[in-house]
Amino acid sequence: MNTRFARPAAAAAVTVVMLGSLSACGGDDAAAPSGKVVVAGHEVAKDPALHDLLPEKIKKAGQVRVATDVPYPPFEMFVKEGEPTLTGLDYDLGQALGAKLGVRFSFTPQKFDGIVPAIQAGKFDAAMSAITDNKDRQEVVDFVDYSQSGSGILVAEGNPAKVATLDDLCGRKVAVQAATNQLDLLKSHQAACSAAGKGQIDIQTFPKDSDAQLALRAGKVIAQVLTKPAAGWVAKTAGNGATFDLVEDPAAPGGYNASPNGIAVSKQLPELTDAILKALQALIDDGDLVHIYDKYGVASIAVPRATKNAAVD
Repeated sequence: MNTRFARPAAAAAVTVVMLGSLSACGGDDAAAPSGKVVVAGHEVAKDPALHDLLPEKIKKAGQVRVATDVPYPPFEMFVKEGEPTLTGLDYDLGQALGAKLGVRFSFTPQKFDGIVPAIQAGKFDAAMSAITDNKDRQEVVDFVDYSQSGSGILVAEGNPAKVATLDDLCGRKVAVQAATNQLDLLKSHQAACSAAGKGQIDIQTFPKDSDAQLALRAGKVIAQVLTKPAAGWVAKTAGNGATFDLVEDPAAPGGYNASPNGIAVSKQLPELTDAILKALQALIDDGDLVHIYDKYGVASIAVPRATKNAAVD
């Protein structure tokens, strides 16, 4: 399935393949950050004006209580299996937003289907878990949208088949995990292949993304289609970045059929939503957001402007 409508089986597979490539981003505690905060190699400084926008209860607590469902690479991961320390794009972004706002974003693992109810119950102030911003969810939470992500194309290092767009998959063998939005994408593109006078995509389905990647390694297929964030992370980390490449189609920077991912915030805390929105924009303006995304191989899914409730459904 696509990003966080439901967790794809691929999430666990990528975790297994990439384990050992993760780096710690620091620990969690309830105290507000003090001193220098460095995220993705860049210092993020507190903005007193943004801090003043926070609700009094957040200022007093010195923290934003954040729910997250782990693992879902590259958005949220454990630094080491069996230990609680977190890493990942969402975690790093949370630390940067907290540093900018002068509070700590304290992450707590929570099963995905229980995240929104837990926010409604007041157990959390917000959630950062690659959540797709859609209109149904907007009925109960507000979103600050921070990325656009859809499906991406993974190819062998050096892109020997010269794949640049979905059209280049026509008439060729392509790997994809079964029962996913990415499989639906390939099936729906067959009509475009026919209209262009090209052969049908020879779709090779696999039970797990890791199996599809083995086929790509072995040259049995010329590409794999999976979620773009996962594709970027695999390209950046497998074989220390020397095994796969991510195809960047300028016409689909966030991936094909991209939709916004948002930070879900309690509707009881509109001031927090506004503060996070402005802090995110400050990270964009400073260039810090792209540095965080680039660390995980997915700089192209970063939004150029912070938005609120920008669902496309």
